[in-house]
Amino acid sequence: MDIFKEYKDIIDMAFKAMGNAYAPYSNYHVGACVKTKDGKYHIGANIENASYGLTNCAERSALFNVFSQGYRKDDIESMALVTGGNTLGTPCGACRQVMIELLKRDTPIVVANKNNQAMVTTIEELLPYSFTNDDLK
Repeated sequence: MDIFKEYKDIIDMAFKAMGNAYAPYSNYHVGACVKTKDGKYHIGANIENASYGLTNCAERSALFNVFSQGYRKDDIESMALVTGGNTLGTPCGACRQVMIELLKRDTPIVVANKNNQAMVTTIEELLPYSFTNDDLK
């Protein structure tokens, strides 16, 4: 499977979003794109803050954008996450916890970088043995 061919649309949109990153502290730019089943693209970029705990990652920015517009996990087709790094940058722990609750467990998540490296995974693979609101019932 040629990941860059099959997921070209969301990878391109995620790289476009990466251009909107505000990363004056880490200089590590990240972009994300969530494609909904109605064919719409929802982007997010990492936005840093001098108070590091208030920084928001690209994945959460994109997913919060989707949910703020009234979509829910059943409406999401796929997600892409891209970085300007030399290696693939997978979601941090906080993003994985948000993703396990806001994505279906088998939603394709494309991870790519500027060096044409890519992989397709799922949140189930990224966060095995997860804890969600279903565990509270």
